[in-house]
Amino acid sequence: MTPDIRGVVGEARRDLDPEIPGVGEEFDDAARERWGGLELHQRDAIDYLAGCGERFDAVYSVFGAVWFTDPDALLPAVRDRLSPGGTFTFSQRPAIEGCYGCQASYINRHDDPEPLVVKRWDYTRETWAERLRTNGFTDVTAEVIPAPEGNRRTGTLLVRAARC
Repeated sequence: MTPDIRGVVGEARRDLDPEIPGVGEEFDDAARERWGGLELHQRDAIDYLAGCGERFDAVYSVFGAVWFTDPDALLPAVRDRLSPGGTFTFSQRPAIEGCYGCQASYINRHDDPEPLVVKRWDYTRETWAERLRTNGFTDVTAEVIPAPEGNRRTGTLLVRAARC
């Protein structure tokens, strides 16, 4: 899960012992040097959740794993690692009207003739809410927060749910 490190550092300062999977090595080194006290893991989010054996009070994905991982696999994995009453919160760009489900892009790389294929999962806020409920989450809220004033026009989809 690619984190917004500011939020994670806020947790670390409150002694919540955050763990972060799926972060790049360069980022890991910079984060450890700047903030220390972070346990960082370079693993696929589903593999990490399946193998960690721990329970979490909160799981966050800030423009991260939820956007880029098949929710049919990720949502049950998150639910299984959350403590009862635990919170699952994620953000990503809202879906483009008419473009729902798995979307893919080719990303050209300068050092490799084969493009990188990046998949992402886009759904309306209503569909995300239903998918979460279907996977055993409760107290689901999903909203699109408008972009701040300026030249950016795309808002942020913010979704929150609890494990029952």
